[in-house]
Amino acid sequence: MGYRVIQWASGGMGGAVLKSLIDHPHMDLAGLYVYSNSKAGRDAGDIARRGPTGVAATRSVEEILALDADVVVHCARLAPPYGGHDEDIARLLESGKNVISINGYSHPAVWPAQRRQRLQDACERGGSTLVGAGLNPGFLAEQLAVVSSGLCQRLERIEMVEFASVARVQQAAYVFDVLGFGSAVQDLKLDDPHWGPASSLKFYEEMLHATAMRLGLELDDIVTAHQAHTAGSDLTIRAGVISAGTVSHLNWVWHGMLEDKPVLTLSIHWYAETTHLADQTPPLWQVSLTGRPAIKLALELERAPQEPDRISAEQQAVAATVLNSIPLVCAAEPGLLSRPVVTPWWRPKQGPA
Repeated sequence: MGYRVIQWASGGMGGAVLKSLIDHPHMDLAGLYVYSNSKAGRDAGDIARRGPTGVAATRSVEEILALDADVVVHCARLAPPYGGHDEDIARLLESGKNVISINGYSHPAVWPAQRRQRLQDACERGGSTLVGAGLNPGFLAEQLAVVSSGLCQRLERIEMVEFASVARVQQAAYVFDVLGFGSAVQDLKLDDPHWGPASSLKFYEEMLHATAMRLGLELDDIVTAHQAHTAGSDLTIRAGVISAGTVSHLNWVWHGMLEDKPVLTLSIHWYAETTHLADQTPPLWQVSLTGRPAIKLALELERAPQEPDRISAEQQAVAATVLNSIPLVCAAEPGLLSRPVVTPWWRPKQGPA
């Protein structure tokens, strides 16, 4: 008997999770929520390029709420501002389903009291649990950087840098509208928390607070230092054309401050061209710990040879963080949960009792 799982959305990351759920011998797909009319009514296996599952995709939230399931994997589109999915998640929790989100929800302690109470109440009414998973946020800072700090006698600062190309992302609305590529620089409001793309990224500040808490620190403030770079000529990427002079590279930077010094820094390079990168072939992540001793990590994810699917190693890894969190969230007491520092590979012996 496996865990009964509902997959919420089947885009880039959601589709990778869907494939992994269908393939896993201890997961039973109970439902699939989709945004597209063209996917509604189709068998989930057809959408995932798998065999028939007997599960028809639906655009009806009511149908999803009525299903019997242990957990919902919430891989929704970003909906500015951060927290835009709270109402859907609250309804899922109230219906008795645990929820794993890959878009933040990693450190509820820093949420405004009203928001935290709304979701806590939903958990209590449904006897359910909410937890965040994913790579960044989810793994990079809250787990990898924290575990690495155990090699330090003295720790002064941690800097984490992520590099992500959007050149092969095919959803034009996501690249141009949600992320802000192809915009005029003067139209950007990078430091305005109410501006669309910036407001969607509030969970990175939450991630820094979560990391600080695990290190026994309490940040005084988070200061941003975002930058935008423009294309020198027209760029054709999978999602469309970025015109010369418009944004082709966004470097989002958050400094977690303590006593007027940055002790935690997260820098994310989203780029359509490598012109403005110091390293033209960067790894996925670079992590630097300043202390005694100093530590430098470079981490890359690679697809295993002869993988049948075209999903990326990063997508596979996101799916792994979800799969390895399902037993955790299903066994937890009702409420808002932060993942422990280590959530290793889960070797299933059996499903839920």
